[in-house]
Amino acid sequence: MSDQRQVLTDKGIERLPLAEERQYKVRDSELPGFFVLVGKRRKSFMAQGEFWRDGVREFTAQVKLGDFGDTTTRQARGKAKDVLGSIAKGQRPGEALKIKPGSITLRQAWERYRDAHMERKGRSSGTIGNYRDHIERLLKDWLDNPLARLGRQPNLVVERHDKITKECGPYIANGAMRSLRAIYNHARKSNTDLPAANPVCAIDWNKEHRRNTGMGPNDIGGWLKELYVLDNPLRREFHLFTLLSGSRPTALKKIRLEHVDLKRRLIHIPRPKGGEEKAFDIPLSRPMIRCIIRAMRLGGIMYPEQGKSWLFPADSKPGHLVEHKEERDVLSKWGNDLRQSYRTLAQAAGVSELDIHLLMNHSLPGVNAGYITRDRLLRDHLRQQQQRISDLVVHSLDVKRDPSLVCWLGSGKVEQTTEQAEPGARRMSMAA
Repeated sequence: MSDQRQVLTDKGIERLPLAEERQYKVRDSELPGFFVLVGKRRKSFMAQGEFWRDGVREFTAQVKLGDFGDTTTRQARGKAKDVLGSIAKGQRPGEALKIKPGSITLRQAWERYRDAHMERKGRSSGTIGNYRDHIERLLKDWLDNPLARLGRQPNLVVERHDKITKECGPYIANGAMRSLRAIYNHARKSNTDLPAANPVCAIDWNKEHRRNTGMGPNDIGGWLKELYVLDNPLRREFHLFTLLSGSRPTALKKIRLEHVDLKRRLIHIPRPKGGEEKAFDIPLSRPMIRCIIRAMRLGGIMYPEQGKSWLFPADSKPGHLVEHKEERDVLSKWGNDLRQSYRTLAQAAGVSELDIHLLMNHSLPGVNAGYITRDRLLRDHLRQQQQRISDLVVHSLDVKRDPSLVCWLGSGKVEQTTEQAEPGARRMSMAA
């Protein structure tokens, strides 16, 4: 009987007659390379594919997927897709991936980059964590593959970028590829056998837009009203301090009490983004000091043990606030939204571009700016600029019209109430 072609289903295969003399094939009309081989005694699911490179067929492979009766057509079709996908990438079915001795794998390249580059240069745990997520989660199946394979087949990187874009979003896909690009470039310094062209160069980058989620002076009053009714008063102070300082939330969560110097009106950030080399001091305005005092008092009441060490303590494994996200219908702006707001408010307050860079610990633009000694400006000039930004927040018209906001923002005191929100919990309210 000659070979046939039809949509393979369980019922259709069951009706196929067994071969009388020679085996024959019934090919699936939906998935090329997937077929049923009908013999005198059984019907077997098969997959057959070819691998081509540079216009030349390198090999053809055929794999048995199971016998009809033991395996359903649906199961066999799923297996066939996996097998045909592997063949298309140049991997022979059933053949273990052979790595030439001395060839560096993605796992080895990542570990070397992490240990010799990132940790040695004091990169933050958050930055290292982002790289780890990209490589060990999104590129997990490549970890034990030779890095040279990606260099020779950049189409694999292009396909993975498209896949991550579809499944996780354009920003994460671009981030994963930046991580891979950095690791490949670092590996090539000591592995000259790697192809010179970085395979990431082959991708078409997803378009990225800066998120314009900052608030202006007219938006602050409404946001402060949302913040004031937040259930957890310590988280309330954290979000307020994020706005008043313009700092990254990750750095603020890890402020220890010994980093707070109320006498000199400074907070030290020892490991910001960029590592220890970027350590800096935040000058404190009067509203920021009141916020810190409230946070210290609340921390001591709500989390007595953790409050001995952290400015924003919590019942977490590290002992400090870990998750700062809020529901948007409860608090419309948080996190980096507040950092953008700080930048916008600073401009509205008339603070110069250079002073904004210094307050936010940004790299200074221009050659001459490199001669500025930041520490010499902290005590007087930068603190005055910080005060101007804070005044725009706490002395807005909306705040002045609301006695509860005036009472909260103008005092460093907290009052403990006897009302119990839940077993073992304490509710806090602000007192004048």
